[in-house]
Amino acid sequence: MVTDFIRKAVRVFWLLPGFLLWASFPPMGEMTDSLFALAPLLWLSRNRDAKTALRRWFLNGFIFWFATLSWMPAIVKNGGPWPLVVLGWGALSAYCALYFGAFGWLSAKVWAWAKDEGAPWRKAPRFPYGRRLFAILVAEPVLWCGLELVRSRLMGGFSWNHLGLPLVNAGLGSPAALGGVYLLSAIVVLVNGTIAGIAERLMKRTTRWAFVETLVPMLLVLALYFAGGRAVKASAPVDDGSSALRVALAQRNFPCVFKPAEAEDPIDVYSNLLSNVAFARPELLVLPESALSEFGAADSPRSRAFLRWVAEISGAREVIAGGGRFSGGKEYNSAVLYGAGPAVPNSQLPVYDKVHLVPFGEFIPGDKWITALQKLAPVGSCTPGELKLLGGYGVAICYEDTDSAQMRALARMGAKCLVFITNDSWFSESIEAEQHAWQSVARAIETGLHVVRVGNSGVTGVISPRGRAKWLSGHDGRPLVDARGLMCETVLVKDFGEAAGRRFPQSTPYALWGDIPLAVIFALLIAASVLVKYYDNHEKRRYMSM
Repeated sequence: MVTDFIRKAVRVFWLLPGFLLWASFPPMGEMTDSLFALAPLLWLSRNRDAKTALRRWFLNGFIFWFATLSWMPAIVKNGGPWPLVVLGWGALSAYCALYFGAFGWLSAKVWAWAKDEGAPWRKAPRFPYGRRLFAILVAEPVLWCGLELVRSRLMGGFSWNHLGLPLVNAGLGSPAALGGVYLLSAIVVLVNGTIAGIAERLMKRTTRWAFVETLVPMLLVLALYFAGGRAVKASAPVDDGSSALRVALAQRNFPCVFKPAEAEDPIDVYSNLLSNVAFARPELLVLPESALSEFGAADSPRSRAFLRWVAEISGAREVIAGGGRFSGGKEYNSAVLYGAGPAVPNSQLPVYDKVHLVPFGEFIPGDKWITALQKLAPVGSCTPGELKLLGGYGVAICYEDTDSAQMRALARMGAKCLVFITNDSWFSESIEAEQHAWQSVARAIETGLHVVRVGNSGVTGVISPRGRAKWLSGHDGRPLVDARGLMCETVLVKDFGEAAGRRFPQSTPYALWGDIPLAVIFALLIAASVLVKYYDNHEKRRYMSM
């Protein structure tokens, strides 16, 4: 009886890593949990076969993703068909968990090679302990980050809740200036691997190489933080008086498109919301994604008149707002820039059309060829636009702020700062808005630019290049969500002038080099694994034929 209880307890224990990792993200936000959550699974990869590691990693990955994406059913109350929503929730969780399983399988294979046990046809390694250090310091961190990169890019990518994101929001994100959030994920894996190594030595009662396996990873982490801190400091905009930009951020909290138009007059709402902002003399007023949907197309005369009125009552010189528009028979999700001045009202507004569209939200894959599918897209079948600056600002609409490659491109174009606008009321009364805001913090460190973020229903705020976020908050001190609010702040912007488009000195290393180093190292590691496997099979056949 006691033995059965112990066996069941052990089975439950192997589910804890997924729960601990989930606890690192909102709603719990126990950010430091990620530094030890995966240690048991990394220990498992060192001491079990690849198939067992794959199953355990996949199961914990599914627990993590299913719990993390618990905000998806919130779309049901906004008109989403619940069978499809639940199916999509489970399918996306399983898809993301596959990357956990793939890592478990690969890491177990790496450790089988590192230990080099049970194969008489293999030659004894010349530096046996070097293999172990390589697995700890290089193979495991690179494999994890490489798989995260694939998940973020494959089939449009799902770049959400990377392993290093809790460190970013805990104020420990400076290495992201060197290698993005992926480098922080590598640090998390390295720390977890060090803990797994300590546990392994304690269980086997051995102290061999204990000092090296503990000290070297920690020295490497300290070196990365030192270099990252210097990179952040060198790339941050300088406060020379002319770089200060006063911004006003309006969180309107209007219903998403699945709901009927509310009874309130939007003019009355904005009049009350912006009544006291003029005294702050904002140079830029930012309204959320879809803010112009109540006034027709984003570039329509009615929307232009609304923007002119908003600029007048707020005293802002420029206004950025989002909305849909049609051009050439195509539908776009867009952001427009209104600049106060006598010539602008009668001229065409500068516009940015969203580039990174959300599949099954803004378009159905293949709907341009099978037009009947366009009726299934919740907001219509949108067309991607062309990446460009909007009046010198790097604008991202909704999910685009998770695309680090796109934000780096805007930084290289010479963006003054990044402006993120979103409409997360699709998932109102859920944790989605706060999770979404966490992604934005990494973009500030990665690009060395201030981020100005406005959510229709939250989260709204500004983020410094050091990753320090100041959110529009409620009485409880938490970010204000599913409510109206206004925020005025001063941010520092960059003005590169003729340097735009070139490798200007104030850019972060990650903005310049991006994911190329990680992609190359990951590809070399996979190629080396294939070659080692081929060579091992060759030697095995040769041994058996003797």
